[in-house]
Amino acid sequence: MAKEEKEIIEIPEDKLQGEALEKAAEAESLATEKTSLEDKKKALLEKAAKLKSKVEGNLDLEAMKEEVKDSKKKADMLIDLEEYVKTGIYLGTRVVTPDMKKYVYRRRADGLAIFNTDLIDEKLKKGIEYLSKFEPQDVILVCKRQSGWKAAKLFEEFTGIRTFTKKYPAGVMTNTQLADFLETELTIVTDAWLDKNALKDTLDVKKKVMMVCGTNNFSHGANQVIIGNNKSGKSIGLIFYLLAKGYLKAKGKDVELPEMDLWTGEDDE
Repeated sequence: MAKEEKEIIEIPEDKLQGEALEKAAEAESLATEKTSLEDKKKALLEKAAKLKSKVEGNLDLEAMKEEVKDSKKKADMLIDLEEYVKTGIYLGTRVVTPDMKKYVYRRRADGLAIFNTDLIDEKLKKGIEYLSKFEPQDVILVCKRQSGWKAAKLFEEFTGIRTFTKKYPAGVMTNTQLADFLETELTIVTDAWLDKNALKDTLDVKKKVMMVCGTNNFSHGANQVIIGNNKSGKSIGLIFYLLAKGYLKAKGKDVELPEMDLWTGEDDE
């Protein structure tokens, strides 16, 4: 299995099509959820890579400052550009689906795709506006990715929107005979590859979907898309923090959220 994934990913990204593209895209999401002895052996190398990424992050910041030159655009951003860079929200994967190509700014030397930060901010604003049309009891958020659980629970606590982490109970929206059957109008999907059961259920009952999409995600079935790194807990935390903050403001709720660092800190790191 591991060999197959490696062979797929090594194909030049611009030549991936059809089933090969789908397998490679899904593998990018699943890889971050797997742990193995081999992963542990790479721990020291990863630490070295983090030091390198800090340097690359500084270079990315300078490049993005050039990208977002308009002072009005900078002033209108939901959060400082430096915070977007610090959390790595702009980082994609080596696989870019056709749905995400229009949001990609460039590729780094290591092959990772980079989202256009201005578009990240724009899509988050639209996501907040879309979410604010719904009441908390009519929305659920699904996040199977472990690195996002902490922020997902904070999101639930302060918005009143029910969240499903770890395992989503398949059929909970479609089988009226289940004791925990629920009706919802909107499902927020953190990563469609991992949260595919919730996505399928939502589409089966013809309800709305808001997706957080990384570069390896397709946006099929989404009524609203938020773009950004949906693999890292720091990035997911920032997305949930900004969504919660914007949603509460739009609803006229005078609620003081915990500091952003609490949302973006990862317990498992």
